[in-house]
Amino acid sequence: MTMLPADSHVHSEFSWDTGGPDSAARGTMEATCVRAVRIGLPALFFTEHLDLEDAWFSDPEDFADHERHLLDADGIVHVPRFDLNGYLESIDRCRAAFPELRIGTGLEFGQPHLRAEAVRQQLDLSDFDLVIGSLHTLEFEGRRVEPNTLFRRLPADEVIRRYLAEVPALVAGDEPFEIVTHLDYALRYWPEETEGPVNPRRFEEEFRTALRAIADSGRALEMNTRRLWPWMPRWWSEEGGRAISFGSDAHAPHALAHGFPEAVAMVEAFGFRAGATAQELWRR
Repeated sequence: MTMLPADSHVHSEFSWDTGGPDSAARGTMEATCVRAVRIGLPALFFTEHLDLEDAWFSDPEDFADHERHLLDADGIVHVPRFDLNGYLESIDRCRAAFPELRIGTGLEFGQPHLRAEAVRQQLDLSDFDLVIGSLHTLEFEGRRVEPNTLFRRLPADEVIRRYLAEVPALVAGDEPFEIVTHLDYALRYWPEETEGPVNPRRFEEEFRTALRAIADSGRALEMNTRRLWPWMPRWWSEEGGRAISFGSDAHAPHALAHGFPEAVAMVEAFGFRAGATAQELWRR
């Protein structure tokens, strides 16, 4: 039986969109570790959000109740500074309390191709076990805007194509992140009520171009298990992708490692195999 891989994309109370350490909206790092041990997950990385946007716009309805205090009257998002000391103290407590679980430190760095200099002024990314890179926002009328908000302002197909068109820029530089996360991020917010179910194959050329750019950069691709797409590992391998990670993008304990057995079976069918430890990338 194949050992479950590490969940390489997990959030705790130290990510701004979980409601913070005093919020009852989401689970805590400790509760997530309890869940990991209960389900037999051997390892995980707490990859907390690092978002340093300076003009990020959102419609209020695109933020959950526990997040709306971060929006000002003009819809600009003000993300609190990452609590590095609190985070590291919590990591140490959990490592002591759950010695059977391999707990890695990490960050989910939003828009690293645009914010590398800003993050250098705050953190040394080499201090973390894993840094994953995300594209959460796109340029629109002089501001960065999330896809869910953009779907109200642009044709749906254009939002998807704009998102995928920025991926080559995301990976073109030498910013220190090893994995590109949730390439299907914009698809999450597809306006099905007005457009009907999304057919990703309409965007196959754009997805393949993005996947090829990621592969050429030498980075790995995350199999984000919020929604499993069998075409994702197929196109990734066909465009030269050699390595993958598995990420639930869990913001609460119950979502940890969601869909991992199915994801493992899916990527094995395309020639990807586990490394010597659960924390290693799968390669082909």
